[in-house]
Amino acid sequence: MNSSQEQATGISRRSVLAAGALTAAAVAYQAGRAPAASAAAKPAIFYAPHQDDDAIGLAGSILEHKAAGRPVYLVLVSNGRNPDLAQRMNADPCPLTTWATPHPCAAGGRHNLSWPTDGTSMIVAGRTAEFMASAKAIGVDKVINFKVVDDGFDTTSAYNKLVDRIDAKVRALAAQYPGASHKFTAGWLEHTETHKACSDVAYRLMNDGTISDVRFNHVYAYERPLDQRANGAAYVLDIPGSHMTKKRNAMYAYNTWDPSRNLYALGYHSVPELLEAAHADPREFVYTLPSDYRPGKGN
Repeated sequence: MNSSQEQATGISRRSVLAAGALTAAAVAYQAGRAPAASAAAKPAIFYAPHQDDDAIGLAGSILEHKAAGRPVYLVLVSNGRNPDLAQRMNADPCPLTTWATPHPCAAGGRHNLSWPTDGTSMIVAGRTAEFMASAKAIGVDKVINFKVVDDGFDTTSAYNKLVDRIDAKVRALAAQYPGASHKFTAGWLEHTETHKACSDVAYRLMNDGTISDVRFNHVYAYERPLDQRANGAAYVLDIPGSHMTKKRNAMYAYNTWDPSRNLYALGYHSVPELLEAAHADPREFVYTLPSDYRPGKGN
């Protein structure tokens, strides 16, 4: 977030940290829930490739569907293993505080951790605890964890196997909940193989008729300048104030330091700029699949 954005919104990076700290004790135990969805309504199934994508780019759309009386199921696609994040969490002082543009650290700048650096031990459990706290803050009706190992980065073969594993699980959900709508992230516009793998699965299943009501939220839109975030979107959701409060509560789950609940602010230590920008911008950006979509790693 740059200084002009802060002035326009009245929300600074430090206020995100402060608000997260104020809600740290309560974020996993939200009492308010959305009205019960109709049992006859077809569910809307939202797919978060990683822990934190839900709060950054999906929460407003989830709340829109909840307000319309639809049951909402939130899927965590991958386990979120991340060796780079493990190394960042082991560093003292916190690397966020020493960057050229520093960020506040929920632990006060010192983590005092000695975690294994395989990217799975501690990281997967901690990120998933944040995800569950976020899902509770949003008030989804059901959380589904695919537990797909996040390992499609190195080769085309590994990437294709990742796509196949996700494909099988989405097909099973489509069969279990016929007529459901499916909400993915706009992986062709985003940075990671797992995001792209999810949109590749949607492309496959749309082409063979397994799913038909499909939309894509652009999580990484918040990297763009404020006036360019809506470029190319089929629909811009203006998030109502009451929903934005819940979305921000979901984001605070990713900036809460409470080791007693396995919360280590991993989301914020991973993507602070995205969380800050999404916190300040009460919009989400929804896409349809482009006609020239190209599946595959690197496309």
